[in-house]
Amino acid sequence: MRVAIVGGGVAGTLLAWRTVRAPGGASVDLFTGGAGCRADASRVSGGLVRGFEPTVAATGPAAESLAEIRASAVLRAWSGYRETGAVYVLPAGADAREPAEVLHAYLPGSAEVVGRDGVVGVFPFRTLPADAVAVVERHAGHISPHRLRTAALRAAAEAGVTVHEAPVDEVTRDPAVRTADGRTLRYDRVVLAAGAWTPKLLARSRLPVAGLRTKHIQYSLCRAPLDGLGPFVEENSGLYGRPHEDGGFLLGLPCDRWGVDPDAVTPDGPLAERVAESARRVFGVSVAVGRTVASCDCYHDPAGLELRSLGPGVHTFTGGSGGAAKTVVAASRKAAAALLA
Repeated sequence: MRVAIVGGGVAGTLLAWRTVRAPGGASVDLFTGGAGCRADASRVSGGLVRGFEPTVAATGPAAESLAEIRASAVLRAWSGYRETGAVYVLPAGADAREPAEVLHAYLPGSAEVVGRDGVVGVFPFRTLPADAVAVVERHAGHISPHRLRTAALRAAAEAGVTVHEAPVDEVTRDPAVRTADGRTLRYDRVVLAAGAWTPKLLARSRLPVAGLRTKHIQYSLCRAPLDGLGPFVEENSGLYGRPHEDGGFLLGLPCDRWGVDPDAVTPDGPLAERVAESARRVFGVSVAVGRTVASCDCYHDPAGLELRSLGPGVHTFTGGSGGAAKTVVAASRKAAAALLA
């Protein structure tokens, strides 16, 4: 089988590596389009990985992916996985028991459900609702999606994947790929895994955008005295973050800017200020914003990084909705198996 994968982010490169090594194998061409040199989601992602998510449906893929990273010395080295633990504070009155049970099936003993007093007694939160619930997760941490992408690209090439740097202008239903240098290459399967650039490529190819859309993503590198706090999500405020390598703290809030052009993303100053204000309120400490990092990601409703068919032989593999780092390892393995089925 001849397979083309369009997209050189962590999703596309891992899918290429998985596909060329799958039982039965395939001839795989990977079109990176110069990815790795621009500020795509794989390069700028904060890389938080955890097994717990607020729903059972989302917890399964995240927990499975984290368990696979922890079980593989290769994936740990490729991704730079660091186990730091994490805390996820849910909205007041939320029930975390069922997702926590799913997480326990993949990572026994990793998570504990605690109440508000158990959170503020250990972590530096100061403004939580009286009936807040949190999940403290021992095996959570963070990875470098860019480092994982780079290692997977090298391994894919060594395993026989042909890497093309020429940008792809169009994908046809044949299926075929038309490159910017004038070639038309035909395949049995074509997968669009270009992240935030996928909707533009679909529209240019006169293919259905199929529920995919882009969204601005952003975080700020801050100075804040948050000793004892690792990766966290605080859903009552929307604030999330993790310690950064330079001794500061990576902090962010969700953004509501949709339909963003991935080639024209610039930092949102007011959003960076809201991050600082939210952190001051949640933690009761001074917060100084340093550098702000902005990019764009591809979202799908329902959310999830998975192989989706656009018709015979044409697929997308994107739509992780800002959380692909948590699920890409397991998702790429399942997508490769589905592609070759």
